[in-house]
Amino acid sequence: MAFVVTENCIKCKYTDCVDVCPVDCFHEGPNFLVIDPEECIDCTLCEPECPANAIFAEDELPEDQENFIEINAELSQSWPVITDVKDPLPDADEWKDKPNKTEFLEK
Repeated sequence: MAFVVTENCIKCKYTDCVDVCPVDCFHEGPNFLVIDPEECIDCTLCEPECPANAIFAEDELPEDQENFIEINAELSQSWPVITDVKDPLPDADEWKDKPNKTEFLEK
């Protein structure tokens, strides 16, 4: 089992989670973060750090977010690792908690 970054991260990209990750399993894209399921050690440290509540244990994913298991696995193979906290996207607070953001995911 691994943790999964879900839709609510899209267009927000808060990076509080990467600071606590002991194995550097986060990868950064243009407007989204993903977790490499092969690197994640299920330590649970990242989940409470996410201001957007976008990180879930794989077995606790809301049903409508299950496609993010594959999205995290796929994009973590091509996006660079992120280990340092950065500012969120400029309009992150406006996008936080907006539904149906998958169409805005930039790969």
